[in-house]
Amino acid sequence: MSIILFIIILAVLVFVHELGHFLIAKKTGVRVDEFAVGFPPKLFSFRRGETLYSLNAIPFGGYVKIFGEDPNEDSKKGKDSSRSLTNKPKYVQIAVLLGGILFNILFAWLLISVSLMSGYKMPVDTANYPISNAKITILSVLENSPAQKAGLTAGDEIVSLSEGGETIITPQEVPDIQKFISESKSSIQLSYERNGEIKTIAVDPALGISGDNRVIGISMSKVGEVHLPFFKAFWEGAKLTYDVVYQTFFSLIDFFGKVFLGKADISQVSGPVGIAGLVGDASHFGFIYLLGFTAFISINLAVINFMPFPALDGGRVFFVIVEAIIRRPVSSKILNSVNAFGFLLLIGLMIFVTYHDIVKLF
Repeated sequence: MSIILFIIILAVLVFVHELGHFLIAKKTGVRVDEFAVGFPPKLFSFRRGETLYSLNAIPFGGYVKIFGEDPNEDSKKGKDSSRSLTNKPKYVQIAVLLGGILFNILFAWLLISVSLMSGYKMPVDTANYPISNAKITILSVLENSPAQKAGLTAGDEIVSLSEGGETIITPQEVPDIQKFISESKSSIQLSYERNGEIKTIAVDPALGISGDNRVIGISMSKVGEVHLPFFKAFWEGAKLTYDVVYQTFFSLIDFFGKVFLGKADISQVSGPVGIAGLVGDASHFGFIYLLGFTAFISINLAVINFMPFPALDGGRVFFVIVEAIIRRPVSSKILNSVNAFGFLLLIGLMIFVTYHDIVKLF
């Protein structure tokens, strides 16, 4: 289920990204030869006007074929060269190249705003908004812990605990649960709510790291729902979107700085498999929370594409700026070779992080 959700989310985000390039190219008079979701082989296509619209079999991506994005003699001097991206003013080229990034950020803003209107779940101690329906909720479950073996997952809401069928508590705060588990002498019975259904399981706490307390391997917080009015939701959504973009951008800069210095832990970078697992965890908190998590992925996609790396949108914008500074076009051979090399590096990086994602599963 996690993989299916991830594929759907990725397909939507790629569609939004490519739609940004497509609409701005069309608006500025640049010829668009193809708009495709997914990578070949082709499943279905149709032509409307000059553009071929395609749905492809491999869902991890998509593309827009913009005339003149990869310059050649036809796009520079051919009969339709006036509509080539490479012959458009520099500000038009930059607008088209940054269109996907802009649309991913705008889409994230929309998702965050809708979430804030619809009951976005947020820890009470970190929320800056009025919270309702607060409940003690499991945020994460350690691998091979007593909680995981008993079937608990992130998103479960703890209702009550008992030991020996006699001592029963209905916890009001997280410390109530921690104290009860720590002082337990035997197996405990834990009642929790999941998808509106209350279940009771037996959990056998284990000794913690210190050796003098008992734990079941969960992190918890009191989590409630945020319901903001329409206009306030969009205003707060804009502020949250800005904050996440800012933090993501500078976190990425810091990461690449550590890579350059040889201090980065590359194994902690998540690829498709790792992100699919995170999507599955997010889905346990409900559809509204999943919308917010999708917004986070959309922002990450936008920020990564903004990086001045060959084959990414930011890398292409970098060369446009270089051409504007030196007042002459960069050689087509150099541009195409650098972008091809960058694409191969990105594929290699994706294979590397996917390998580490899979290793983490075993």
